[in-house]
Amino acid sequence: MILLSLQGVKKSFGTNEVLRDASLVLQDGQRMGLVGVNGCGKSTLMKIIAGLETADDGTITMQKGIRLGYLAQQGMVDESKTVLEEMESVFEPVMRMEEELRSLECQMAEAVEDEALLHRLGSRYDQLTRTFEKSNGFGWRSTVQGVLAGLGFRKEQQSQPAKLLSGGERTRLCLARMLLTEPDLLLLDEPTNHLDLKSIAWLEDYLRTYRGAVLLVSHDRYFMDHVCDRMCELLLGTTECYDGNYTAYMAHRAQRFEIRMKAYEMQQKEIARQQAIIARYRRFNREKSIRAAESREKRLEKMDRLEKPQDESAIHFRFDCRRRTGEDVLMVDELKKGFDERVLFDHVKMHLRAGDRVALIGDNGVGKSTLFKCLIGEEKPDGGTIRLGAGVDIGYYDQHQAHLHENKTVLDEVWDDFRRLDQTEVRGALGLFLFTGDDVLMPISTLSGGEKGRVALTKLMLRKDNLLLLDEPTNHLDMDSREVLEDALEGFPGTILAISHDRYFINRFANKVCVLENGGIREYLGNYDDYYEKITRLQEPDGDAPQVTKTAMDKEKRRSREEEKRLREKKAALKQAEEAIAKAEEEAADMEHRLSQPDTYQDAEKAAELAKAYQQKKDEIDELYRQWEVLEGE
Repeated sequence: MILLSLQGVKKSFGTNEVLRDASLVLQDGQRMGLVGVNGCGKSTLMKIIAGLETADDGTITMQKGIRLGYLAQQGMVDESKTVLEEMESVFEPVMRMEEELRSLECQMAEAVEDEALLHRLGSRYDQLTRTFEKSNGFGWRSTVQGVLAGLGFRKEQQSQPAKLLSGGERTRLCLARMLLTEPDLLLLDEPTNHLDLKSIAWLEDYLRTYRGAVLLVSHDRYFMDHVCDRMCELLLGTTECYDGNYTAYMAHRAQRFEIRMKAYEMQQKEIARQQAIIARYRRFNREKSIRAAESREKRLEKMDRLEKPQDESAIHFRFDCRRRTGEDVLMVDELKKGFDERVLFDHVKMHLRAGDRVALIGDNGVGKSTLFKCLIGEEKPDGGTIRLGAGVDIGYYDQHQAHLHENKTVLDEVWDDFRRLDQTEVRGALGLFLFTGDDVLMPISTLSGGEKGRVALTKLMLRKDNLLLLDEPTNHLDMDSREVLEDALEGFPGTILAISHDRYFINRFANKVCVLENGGIREYLGNYDDYYEKITRLQEPDGDAPQVTKTAMDKEKRRSREEEKRLREKKAALKQAEEAIAKAEEEAADMEHRLSQPDTYQDAEKAAELAKAYQQKKDEIDELYRQWEVLEGE
């Protein structure tokens, strides 16, 4: 069943034509990814579908009565409510139904002597109960808790006023609230922004089994690989759709590009051949040959000219090294760093050897960027040692581009650091990163995040360092630029240590994953998929040396045993609570069935007693759910 159809949608802002022929079809249950370079109009197309923007031309057809849910990159929340109240507001109709059910129960208990009234109340009660059950009336509170936990909201945050949330937390709250509404079509614009890896994995599982349709914009290629079953590329204002996930789309796109380029080149050869024949006929300068030339010219004019296929992944560069390092590149031992009373990390050990390609991951706030700043000397560690091997030159990429000078032009920013190069060489390097013509005269302060990232990569390429420390290098880059960066790193002969939440990027470049925690680093051989498989199978890290001291390891083992015991007890208590809830709900369902039968109201006194008993059972169920939620949150 078709939920959404777009045909020939156009949209311009002044003289800037953003969309000139956007068309797609989305089926019920389909999960489509919308991709394209930064600024190509993806968010504009999403807003047009959501009704927040109007198209200049074209048709948009939706199934009658469809319910849309739209998540923008910047979400809005009701600042007068707490986090939990904002989530529970989705279920206000259900809460009103529950209040009415309670009211009806009280009325039925009092209407002992009025059989007609009791019958009317019972009939209404039966009808409302069925609607209540269909609306997840008995389980919505657990659903709210599950979504909040899945998207990284701690129990103590639920009572926090929404107005105190950060921008990222507000977006997460908007996403959580929208998922609870379960619309027929989810429109998600960068849903993985501000989510950690655990929350992204939870969202992947949620969307894979989502009953409605999904249209999403994301730069997270791993996320699209695991969620999408169809892709739509927005290129130069037009759309092309492909079956399969992101990886399949990239393969199909490359094949389609090659076929189109070959067809274009063959047509260009044919046009050149015909033009050469026409020129030869005209050189004969005879009536017959001139007529033949004119005939061929007419056929040439009527020919449907193919447009040259546009490949927007135009960045092409590579990293190189000025000199080679020894076998040992970087040795970190017992490193510790904190601010005020808070210790970010301790007992950090790391040994990088020549050619290593290491991804550094960890929860937000654990100190990954601070560790990098300690390695390059911008921060002084509180303890431990950092040693560099022979001949090591460090190249550092800062995700915030704090080392760029806002008052300089693009050209001066690069040239001032590489005075040995002439202007032509600097412009040539910048040209590899799509800075051409007057683009190089733009002030750094006017650049977007992606453009600043490309300036920083230009400088990093020119430095030719043999140890690259990359802090979220794929942030702000569009998908094609990320692919090119990965290709450049693939041919890099030096050593790489990169912080990244981009799992697709980690899979492409890493041969080792290091997880930074408060008590040290856990090391796993392989890329992200290998790491994920090991942690899901509860395997030990692959590090060849202990990551913490023996005393710390003994403490950790003791804590682990205590934690296992606590988890076993919690699991048993949860199972017991769930069994009690199931039994109580079964008894309540039996009472509901009896209350819905007309025969029940032939004896008004027994009907009133049954209604009262049912009310007591509902109170018991509420208390059991409260106990279950306390156990679940521990």
